[in-house]
Amino acid sequence: MIKAILFDLDGVLTISKTGSETIIGYLSEKTGISKEILGSCYYSYNEDLLSGTCTHEDMWNEFCEKLQRTIPYELLQEAFENTELNLDMIELVKQLHKKYKIGMVTDNKADRIEAIVRKNKLEPFFDQISVSASIGSRKTEEEIFKKTIEALQVQWEECIFIDNSKKNLVIPKRMGMQAIWFDDEKKDVEGLKRTITKLCKESCELDSK
Repeated sequence: MIKAILFDLDGVLTISKTGSETIIGYLSEKTGISKEILGSCYYSYNEDLLSGTCTHEDMWNEFCEKLQRTIPYELLQEAFENTELNLDMIELVKQLHKKYKIGMVTDNKADRIEAIVRKNKLEPFFDQISVSASIGSRKTEEEIFKKTIEALQVQWEECIFIDNSKKNLVIPKRMGMQAIWFDDEKKDVEGLKRTITKLCKESCELDSK
């Protein structure tokens, strides 16, 4: 029986495909620095930011020095808070939370997730939020999923995981989760809802045999 449904954030619950895309876009708009220049500098820190070996606070001064521009740190916080959510997906999360445990599993920066969750008042709808930077494990590794199901007190086979990147579905599927690829171009929320309903029904039928 399915007991928990886990969602990726960017490209699933948000409009943009990646968090870095939203950060760079916002900073470019506010500073007039091109996305190309900002991106080439920001992405040099991205792996460390996602793994938690570096924080935005750690790298910000050096980042500004490389750009030869002083960008107020507050603009970064604004960039986090201006992340556009897919409101139809958020509504689906709220509906599903009435019946299932809901988790978020995301390769992301801890401060960004904290800001998005706080700004959009999402905390009541998620029983567990697992962030790569906090856990020190990415979705291409087992650990982040293991910690998530331990926190939710469910088994691998009792979970559905939804992500917009097929490579992130390999580990959860191998460990026994149902895995759904969400097309971030089509953003077919109704189709996703039907797939979730079908998987939950099939899971119940298997348990009753």
